[in-house]
Amino acid sequence: METQGLLVYSYRLKNAIRFATKTHEVYQKQKRKGKDVPYIIHPLAVGLILARAGACEDVVIAGILHDTIEDSIAEKKVTRSMLEERFGATVAALVDDVTEPDKDMPWAERKRVARESIKTLSRDALLLKSADLVSNVVEILDDYALGRDAIFERFNAPKSDIVAHYASAIRIARERWPESPLAPDLLNLEHLLAPLAAEA
Repeated sequence: METQGLLVYSYRLKNAIRFATKTHEVYQKQKRKGKDVPYIIHPLAVGLILARAGACEDVVIAGILHDTIEDSIAEKKVTRSMLEERFGATVAALVDDVTEPDKDMPWAERKRVARESIKTLSRDALLLKSADLVSNVVEILDDYALGRDAIFERFNAPKSDIVAHYASAIRIARERWPESPLAPDLLNLEHLLAPLAAEA
């Protein structure tokens, strides 16, 4: 099919959504932690946040794919080279930059390494990481409003550690790039997390 000009909904975007859906939904029916909610909602939300923040197509695609390496199952393992072949070197590098270290590491150490990595991310990777934080923290705050402290039982760490991790990650991201399109969202979430930190 012949196309004219730059497509808003490009074939690369469509293929990224399809690829992420296969990874998270088709191959493993992955759910949000402790909830009967398809996991694919999260990477799609990250892509939407990035699009509304004015990110370029590569960054939006990386947002949609950002958990595919980290969360793919062994039989259908997603690798950086696989993403590079399908979506290009820029997308593959961005996804790799925000992929957390080995999940066999203790939770506290894995999250410490993830927070430290924020300090060296490129602007595009930092925008992607910020969108990921916004999506995750908004969901935690919404769930907390409904279930209070019970929602933290689904995590592998106590409430105090979860809240401290996100508050610290948000602060690092905001201080790294105060003029980020997502800086107001991050600052707002930092304020909203403060009462939870005080309770913990």
